[in-house]
Amino acid sequence: MEYFLQLFFSGITKGSIYALIALGYTMVYGIIQLINFAHGEIYMIGAFTALIAAGVLSLFNFPVAAIFIIATLVAILYSSSYGYTIEKVAYKPLRNAPRLSALISAIGMSIFLQNYVLLAQTSDFLPFPSITPEIKFIKPYENILSSSGFLIIMFTVIAMILLSLFIKFTRTGKAMRATAQDKKMALLLGINVDRVISTTFVIGSALAALGGVLIASHIGQINFFIGFIAGIKAFTAAVLGGIGSIPGAVLGALILGLTESFSTGYISSDYQDVFAFILLVVILIFKPSGILGKKTDQKV
Repeated sequence: MEYFLQLFFSGITKGSIYALIALGYTMVYGIIQLINFAHGEIYMIGAFTALIAAGVLSLFNFPVAAIFIIATLVAILYSSSYGYTIEKVAYKPLRNAPRLSALISAIGMSIFLQNYVLLAQTSDFLPFPSITPEIKFIKPYENILSSSGFLIIMFTVIAMILLSLFIKFTRTGKAMRATAQDKKMALLLGINVDRVISTTFVIGSALAALGGVLIASHIGQINFFIGFIAGIKAFTAAVLGGIGSIPGAVLGALILGLTESFSTGYISSDYQDVFAFILLVVILIFKPSGILGKKTDQKV
């Protein structure tokens, strides 16, 4: 039973990180029908930013909790600025171009950011300090769930709740929903669509950066390529749950994380990715729109 719980919470932890990244994919797709393949690199940049910030703060003997909070905020702000800039530079000029052009631009931006960080840092794995504070009531259960794993789950739940409330009740959130439903009508109603799109990229980037900091501290190492792998998994989760659906992105991420964890624990770690993508294929065969996705009819 203990081994089962270890695998369960490991899967929930993985799924929580995938969910934070998948939300960026699904929010952007819901607004402008674009797959932002550079989103995984924002996650990676957030982790590197936190590493640098934590290194500087540790020189001044800041307590661990303060280092975690400040490094996370710096990573979120820096990564959000990247998300905003990427949207303005790589996507906005192609907003009325064929979708293939924007897709190629997204892939190109992903490759550019990977190589930019590779040249600015190193191709080797770098050790990442454990900056997440210890949770006292978790200590008796650390053989099942670590403090960093608990914080990942907790922060993901809080982020999901805040995002849902933001989209449902705030003026900007309502503008985002209107833009996702009908961009032209939103323009006629006086909604600043450009601002809505930029806000969507900023929020998605902030969530990805939070995920980057949490998982880097949990695993203890990073390199320039972590964004590509995590981005592919998060994109898979978004498609699995239903691309464009926020609850679907979370559900798909949790299912993907649990599938990877249990396949690793009971079969072999060599096949965790195989089973994850087999699950995706099966879902898409029987429900192409994803688990919570809605079938849409295109006018021709």
